[in-house]
Amino acid sequence: MGQDPGERRCVGDRWRNHSRGDRGDEQPALGTCLMKALVIRVFGGPAVLEMAELPDPEPGPGEVRVRVHAVVVARTKDVAARAGKPPFAPQIKTFPHVLGTEHAGVIDRVGPDLDDGLVGRRVAVSAVLSCSRCRACLVSREEACSEFGLVGIHRQGSYAEYCVVPVDNVREIPAEVAFPEAAALAANGGVASAQLDAGAAGPGTTVLVPGAGGALGVTVAALAAFRGARVIGVDRRPPRLAGLPLVALDGAADDLPARILEAAGSGGLDCVVDNLGITAWCEAYLPALGALGRVVVSGAVNHDPVPIRLLQFYLRSQSLIGVRTGNRQQIDRLWADVAAGFRLPAGFVHTLSWTRAPDAHASLQSGGTSGQLVLTMDESSAAG
Repeated sequence: MGQDPGERRCVGDRWRNHSRGDRGDEQPALGTCLMKALVIRVFGGPAVLEMAELPDPEPGPGEVRVRVHAVVVARTKDVAARAGKPPFAPQIKTFPHVLGTEHAGVIDRVGPDLDDGLVGRRVAVSAVLSCSRCRACLVSREEACSEFGLVGIHRQGSYAEYCVVPVDNVREIPAEVAFPEAAALAANGGVASAQLDAGAAGPGTTVLVPGAGGALGVTVAALAAFRGARVIGVDRRPPRLAGLPLVALDGAADDLPARILEAAGSGGLDCVVDNLGITAWCEAYLPALGALGRVVVSGAVNHDPVPIRLLQFYLRSQSLIGVRTGNRQQIDRLWADVAAGFRLPAGFVHTLSWTRAPDAHASLQSGGTSGQLVLTMDESSAAG
């Protein structure tokens, strides 16, 4: 990441630079050149992340290779997986393994069936892998694919100089959007877009976001406001909500149900986007859900039971909707919003050099991080 290809170490052949118009025969054979990558050889603490050299990956049909500039650090997909914890660690089958899901960079090589004109484009990369054959995929619902997978879990990831991904996973990013923000948008924006679509959140609606100070919560709240909704945010650390376009409520308050009712107003809540599934908070917001209200759920951190009053739901035509992640159409809508001016709040993205990945994992594991942590391969844009 950030290394000049002319300085790369190759085995058995000479690396030859290639540009947008100089490809084909100039590409070295698979395995003749080595890239740097952060790998894990066993599950364990942050110290198991180590720098290694691996053969350059080569794109196959329908794939592109991205020279990685920034990659998110995700609590479940990276930190928990590295530690050997479910749900994703059991799905990592071979070592050494390269973690790293959503990322951003520049396409530097394409598969044999793709247009060379893609080379040089600045892109953000989503991590979802789908089969394109099952019933869900055939109706453009890739998030429910029967063979659902993730870059960085089911195939080698983006904690590396180069990462090969399906071309359908890349979206070109505006020139004014820096790689770290693009990676953060890829990580949280697609699912936020899907949640708000499912909840029909838009102009004239009131949206409650429990855990609005977390990485996904901030993105949901900011995107909902950008789409014209009035937003109420709940967080146990209210200072994390400062500066966000929302009504802030203290999630630790004894009278939280009354505060939510008051903030919701006479019409009640039109939509709740809940990424946590905390029983006490569910009990606090469900009485404030209005007629035709939608509860969109994408998390259950403690796997706690949540009391749903079915009588209330059917008498008031309310809905409970599960959203796993965003599909391609919802990701397209996110990037349309970005093109129209949507940006993450200032100070939300925190960068570290990828050489400090163990520090990033330790910080996220300890709960000492707010916003979105991003590893950057460009030393000039890293905070440390």
